[in-house]
Amino acid sequence: MKPSLAAMLLAAATTTAAFSAPVRFDWFEYTGRDDLFAAPLPAGHYRNPILTGFYPDPAICRVGEDYYLINSTFSYFPGIPVFHSRDLVNWTQIGNVIDRPSQMDFSGKRITRSLFAPTIKHHNGVFYVVCTHVDGRGNFLVTATDPAGPWSDPQWLDFDGIDPSLFFDDDGRAWMLNNGNPPDNKPLYEGHRAIWIQEFDVAKRQLVGPRSIVVNGGVDLSKQPVWIEGPHLFKKDGWYYICCAEGGTSINHSQVILRSKSPTGPFLPWEKNPILTQRDLDGTAPQAVTATGHANLIEGPDGQWWAVFLACRPIKDGYQTTGRETFLLPMKWTDDGWPLILPPGERVPYTLAAPKVAAASPAPVPLSGNFTWRDEFDSGAAQLAPLWLMLRTPKETWWSLTEPKGALSLTPRAETLDGLGNPAFFGRRVQHAKFETSLSLVPAQAGDVSAGLALVQSEQHFYYFAVRRAAEGLVLFLELADGGKPAVVVSKSLPAAESLELRLVADDLCGTFAYRTDGGEWQPLAVGADLKPITAKAAGDGMHFTGAVAGPHARIEP
Repeated sequence: MKPSLAAMLLAAATTTAAFSAPVRFDWFEYTGRDDLFAAPLPAGHYRNPILTGFYPDPAICRVGEDYYLINSTFSYFPGIPVFHSRDLVNWTQIGNVIDRPSQMDFSGKRITRSLFAPTIKHHNGVFYVVCTHVDGRGNFLVTATDPAGPWSDPQWLDFDGIDPSLFFDDDGRAWMLNNGNPPDNKPLYEGHRAIWIQEFDVAKRQLVGPRSIVVNGGVDLSKQPVWIEGPHLFKKDGWYYICCAEGGTSINHSQVILRSKSPTGPFLPWEKNPILTQRDLDGTAPQAVTATGHANLIEGPDGQWWAVFLACRPIKDGYQTTGRETFLLPMKWTDDGWPLILPPGERVPYTLAAPKVAAASPAPVPLSGNFTWRDEFDSGAAQLAPLWLMLRTPKETWWSLTEPKGALSLTPRAETLDGLGNPAFFGRRVQHAKFETSLSLVPAQAGDVSAGLALVQSEQHFYYFAVRRAAEGLVLFLELADGGKPAVVVSKSLPAAESLELRLVADDLCGTFAYRTDGGEWQPLAVGADLKPITAKAAGDGMHFTGAVAGPHARIEP
């Protein structure tokens, strides 16, 4: 049996947390109510995105009838979720690739750094994930015989750049591709990058032979294409295809294709590139999809080829809380052997016919559409549900599901949301523009401790809706970080109470923060709160790297 995350942390910890008494959270609930998902889904169809919320850079592999998909997680821990499906539509998270503090340390890293664009492959009974630890030790390889884990400790790879990707050829050889510097490390313009290739010795698990450039700049160097990245090499009908993202991962994002008769080239681009983009369409139109790219192509269970890729759903004027999400589209092969995901000028559809395959069971945790998800913290498991994330790698165990049983206890820490450490915070992804999230807690007895509901986009962009003990009762407050140091925007004194429920109701970019004590009526604390601060655009992340997460937080007050 795979050991629990809590057990591994206890074994790995060198010190024991000795802070204020834990704060008890009895439950957490999240409900999504997007207009887009309100209409009934026709039989035999699916909805985009297939993974709503912060699930960027999808990479996929097939093993028989089974499909496995992974995503970037940057400086969140556990890192790189692993999903399983048999129909490409209904996905179940079965584990995380980076789930032990001994594997990797994200301490001191900003939320948008660390794990970029992983790739997953399967070869001779072994699963391979290659990825980049940005601002860390660089590119690495981990392996497992079971995709649910455990995964190995990282083997660090000695080459620069990002977005590594493995390809196993049918002649027994293997190749590693990645985004790297341009020729002679002399960029001709801002954003000039290249795709490199080198042979990978499977037995020794190391790179061998010469490194060479197979794509310089992009499809057409004379047009100064930018940020060629996310390469995936595959083979079909005697052709080697390189599928890459181009244009940067914001609104100019696109997907391009090149092919050759040899894995080392020369690769020629398709004259009708890009094979996917929305950059020429109005991104402010109702239900627009933007930033499409970082696609991975795969043959589906029905013999049809499909593409998984990232994209964004802006709420208004480019603002969105959900970040980059995972979409699915059918792909067509042209008569002369080129793959096309979406013709120019066509918008990404939200509802399509699903792959023709035997009926699959719905995922136990909804990942698309409108739904309500509630965690009573009473499953009896030693660890939290796998969708929960924390900021950076923990050094000690500051949470418990057993003391008492049936609740989540967080030991308050001095680490704060605006720092670069590991605060006592668990977040689940915000997956809708219209959503409601709430929790129940028992206020701490100590006057120097606060606890409540946090909604986080970055270290400088978050809301913290919390309560602390005062001399004559409780003080409820709403704290906002909007590009600078966090500050209390509203507060209210309350009589002492045994329990307190906190709730945020979000309606696009407007939110209402409310509370109730001991099961009474809901009372507003802040109405019409601006939610732009917890969007990627407001956070200055024009590339929409991450989305907002919400969940319980406890801290020691200064």
